[in-house]
Amino acid sequence: MKRKIRTFRNGIEFMDNRHWILDELGNPEPATLEVWARWFENNRDRIVKQEMVGDVKVSTVFLGLDHNWGQGPPVLWETMVFGGKMDQHQERCAGNREQAEAMHESVLEKVKNDS
Repeated sequence: MKRKIRTFRNGIEFMDNRHWILDELGNPEPATLEVWARWFENNRDRIVKQEMVGDVKVSTVFLGLDHNWGQGPPVLWETMVFGGKMDQHQERCAGNREQAEAMHESVLEKVKNDS
């Protein structure tokens, strides 16, 4: 099966793909199901950051699956809140690790302001 190549505004080119891994620099790259499964089982780099604000945990991870389902740039990063007033709040983004870290900091500030 031939895959369609897409280019997005940020210049990232990729084949329509559901499975993604991180390269040695932390950049997302498409992967086969087998490569993805092996990488995901053995790699802790998918955890970007986890921080506590009192009893509330803010966690940002690399999802490894496109949560945009091929409808634009792949959404591969998620920040979630566990506990407190914002329990189960989540934000997701496309892009790179740096953008995921910025999303984490933004949610962390919301949690701190909501405490």
